[in-house]
Amino acid sequence: MDLTHYPYPSRRHVVLGRRGAVATSQPLAALAGMEMLLKGGNAVDAAIAMAATLTVVEPTSNGIGGDLFAMVWDGRLHGLNASGKSPLRLTPDRIPEGGMPERGWLPVTVPGGVSGWRALHQRFGRLPFPEILAPGIRYAEEGFPVGPETARTWRRAEGIYLPLKGPEFRPFQETFFPQGRAPRAGEVWRSPGHAQTLREIGESYGESVYRGRLAEAIAGFSEATGGLLTLEDLRAHEPEWVEPLSLEYRGLTVHELPPNGQGIAALLALAILEGFELKPEDPFSYHLQIEAMRLALADAFQYVADPRYLEKPPQALLSPEHVASRRGLIGERALPQALPGVRPGGTVYLAAADGELMVSLIQSNYQGFGSGILVPGTGIALQNRGLGFSLEEGHPNRVGPGKRPYHTIIPGFLTREGKPLGPFGVMGGYMQPQGHVQVVVALADLQLNPQAALDRPRWQVVPGRGGEDWVVLEPGIPQATALVLKDLGHRVAYEVEPGVFGRGQVVLRRGEAFLGASDPRAEGLALVW
Repeated sequence: MDLTHYPYPSRRHVVLGRRGAVATSQPLAALAGMEMLLKGGNAVDAAIAMAATLTVVEPTSNGIGGDLFAMVWDGRLHGLNASGKSPLRLTPDRIPEGGMPERGWLPVTVPGGVSGWRALHQRFGRLPFPEILAPGIRYAEEGFPVGPETARTWRRAEGIYLPLKGPEFRPFQETFFPQGRAPRAGEVWRSPGHAQTLREIGESYGESVYRGRLAEAIAGFSEATGGLLTLEDLRAHEPEWVEPLSLEYRGLTVHELPPNGQGIAALLALAILEGFELKPEDPFSYHLQIEAMRLALADAFQYVADPRYLEKPPQALLSPEHVASRRGLIGERALPQALPGVRPGGTVYLAAADGELMVSLIQSNYQGFGSGILVPGTGIALQNRGLGFSLEEGHPNRVGPGKRPYHTIIPGFLTREGKPLGPFGVMGGYMQPQGHVQVVVALADLQLNPQAALDRPRWQVVPGRGGEDWVVLEPGIPQATALVLKDLGHRVAYEVEPGVFGRGQVVLRRGEAFLGASDPRAEGLALVW
């Protein structure tokens, strides 16, 4: 890869260092990670510090009440599933005829993120846990100027969350819209309750969220305002260490976590593409990638569920026979509609590395702020991950008690010949496996450097009206390509909103150096030393 070649419009360059690197979507969070490295902490300490800080400085995409997935390299790759289950009282008969509501208590699942911070620290951390959470506490207590991209997302949320009626929504509205509106870019926002909660999480080593005062506050507010979440649900939660799935693609080994996440969709799409030659900026190569992704997502929507309810093991989807059968469906014309209706998500991704550890971590409340429910005085905004369940009878992912739903958030990791290259990820709902595929293709097929791979204009298969899926293109993809795709039978449109195409981060090792890259679609950055 040529570290001086940037073929797409960008003001960013790869940054290089020898001792360590961090990258995420918000500069204050990246700085929190670097602060830990400079104090003598390791990459896991840095990752947790960034994750905790992001719940404060980018609350539009994640929070203390969300879920987390991670992979850590320490000589081998370890996977962590810290996603929460549905309440034991959530049965199919509780879902109204119109389907699962997007806001309120019904789609709320147990918040697993804090248990993920603790599990990572217990196994790999070096600095004291309270010290790692200190930057997030500082920004929540003293306030921070809201960044322009975060402010834009926050303002769009006004029309969703401010009209919500009911006592369960008031604490959320008072916390995130303190003047009856979203804070504007550059305005300082504070959340004292958030600071106190992070401090209590640090002092109790996360125990308070599941078996202490904070757990009682969550369960008490649920009971008082019509929720299904109970102390029993919170006390039963435990994160799980899992074995990542992997696939070799053009000499790179791509690693993803197994279900209930959708990482299998990225691996299956890449397995399908392995049988084709992809040419740089060739319109038909776009067609091949789009078709592979549509088929992979269709399989993911059919089979991904809580691991205890899987009808088909994920390895079966990557078998040569299954891959060949899916590849054989791709021809000169676009396939019929392959995607059911899906909802967009809201997520943060971060990467960190030092001389011994490398971390790929992602956390989210889903749909931006999540459910619209915030536990009074705590800053804990609860996720609405129950929207990931299917309502189809007999489906392995059908809504039910004590189940982990289909999850959109997926961390990625790359190795070559058993040696680590590093973590990568692209947040953004169902864009995530599509973003992973496009970053890997850029690195492996186009030989781009990490920053150019993130800069490269993206496409996404999205649901459309009338049950038809569309291919949306980012400005920068030539109109000639759009016309060819249209001639091949794709429904094509351009989209100017950058958030549609996700926001990625990459940290790779190259010889003795770390390469850091951060997506220009966000306000974050990569830092090295």
